[in-house]
Amino acid sequence: MLDFKQLARQYKSELLDRVMPFWMQHSIDREYGGYLHCLERDGSVFDTDKFVWMQGREVWMLSKLYNTVHTPDVSEETRAQWLEAAIRGAEFLKTKGHDGALNFYFALDREGNPLVEPYNIFSYTFAVIAFGQLALATGNEEYADISRRTFDIVLSKTDNPKGRWNKAASGARAMKGFALPMILCNVALEIEHLLPQDFLENTIETCIHEVMDVFYRPELGLIVENLTIDNRLSDSMDGRLLNPGHAIEAMWFIMDLGQRLDRPELIERACHIAIAEAEYGWDKEHGGIFYFMDRLGRPLQQLEWDQKLWWVHIETLITMLKGYQLTGNTECLAWFKRVHDYVWSHFVDPEHGEWYGYLNRRGEVLLTLKGGKWKGCFHVPRGLLQCWKMLEELAARPV
Repeated sequence: MLDFKQLARQYKSELLDRVMPFWMQHSIDREYGGYLHCLERDGSVFDTDKFVWMQGREVWMLSKLYNTVHTPDVSEETRAQWLEAAIRGAEFLKTKGHDGALNFYFALDREGNPLVEPYNIFSYTFAVIAFGQLALATGNEEYADISRRTFDIVLSKTDNPKGRWNKAASGARAMKGFALPMILCNVALEIEHLLPQDFLENTIETCIHEVMDVFYRPELGLIVENLTIDNRLSDSMDGRLLNPGHAIEAMWFIMDLGQRLDRPELIERACHIAIAEAEYGWDKEHGGIFYFMDRLGRPLQQLEWDQKLWWVHIETLITMLKGYQLTGNTECLAWFKRVHDYVWSHFVDPEHGEWYGYLNRRGEVLLTLKGGKWKGCFHVPRGLLQCWKMLEELAARPV
């Protein structure tokens, strides 16, 4: 049996002593507002462009810490610094991050001038949870209103997330992606306090159906990344694509919804799918979970398919630990141990704090950056926070 008490201390210390101090020291832009997140291994800035979804993620993370970390060894000064930094990021997003009608850009320059149009729906979804979580922290009704209104825009765009920036030719092979219904499973619970009950429950049921009954394919025993509009498999590069990390992450979202709805059978099913995804995606030669796979074993268009990414593994830690916590499934616990051993021996930087994001297939560091266009103050601290809290709860259970 694992020593849950010792593991809880390990995850807590990594979060509070090494990861968050890295972002607090290097990320906050005190000159122009918002956050600098293109950071090298030692925290030095290698680019000053600001990606809006990363801004939203950092606002959310700082607000979440403020709202949930209440321990004697975390000072009120530290919590106040988290909140001040969250407000700084939110004000930058509020004034610079969108076009005035809450259409959130994808990228800005350091001063906040738009660089890339609001084509990416995830700029919106992370703004939703950022302002929603900060509204909880501050009681600021303006933040709550921004969250609600942006969520309405997200829901209005589900049939065509990229809008007029969609590159597909008219009448071309029409596909829909797993990423949006997946993230909406999480977003809906994040802003539960801002939504009417009936609306929330209808949204949740729609998301569960899409994830568990549409994108999960019983004939494969796996979740696919893309389907045709009429929910069929497509024998194309996009249609054959699998992303084990996405599927595994989605399962802890589903477990949370199963708790919220008191549906233990949904949690059990999510556990079994997560285990199947981990077994399918695990690199049996070098360890770690592949980034992308093809369900027919054909060559992939993603040249990074065999890399080992930080978020895939930290999300797997959350999912497997949550699965064990909620069901007692020992397969989940064994997977948590396997991935824990891989993560702590490959991704952690003992010298500078934060984690590496990109390893090659053999598990060697491929890029030394700690933050960039795709990696920021989100997956690592969120995962450490979740695992710390679950491990503490497990440690407190009677033997």
